[in-house]
Order: sequence, then C-alpha cells, then structure tokens
Amino acid sequence: MMRAVLLVLAVVALTACGEKPQALGRTVLDTPAFQGTGTPFTASGWKAGDKTSWETQLRTRAQNTQNEYNKVN
Repeated sequence: MMRAVLLVLAVVALTACGEKPQALGRTVLDTPAFQGTGTPFTASGWKAGDKTSWETQLRTRAQNTQNEYNKVN
C-alpha cells in the first residue's frame, strides 16, 4: 500500500515538471507601438506608422472614455 502511494506521489511530482511552454509563437518586441500590427481592429482616423496620429488617438481615448471627471455632469 505504501509503495503504491509513493508511486502515485512520484508520478504527480514528475508531471508538474513537464509543463509545455504556452507561447503562441514568436513575438516581436522591437517595433514601436505606433507601427501597428496589421490587424483590422484599429481606431478610425489612425494611420499605421504615424506617431502623431497614434498619440492623438491615445489622448482622445483617455479624455473621452477613461476620464471620470468628463463623465460626471
């Protein structure tokens, strides 16, 4: 009985060490955020690669949707 319990514990301990990496693929972190990702889910009026447009979109989003003082009237 004791041998079976030790065997089960050893199997559980070894399976915890065998986790596979959960990365979806190679991620490129060396490009600036304003370059875009090439997906169709972008804000209207924003042009990929235009840093000024990117900063304007961030500023507008922060003021319109994330500023609680603007929401309270």
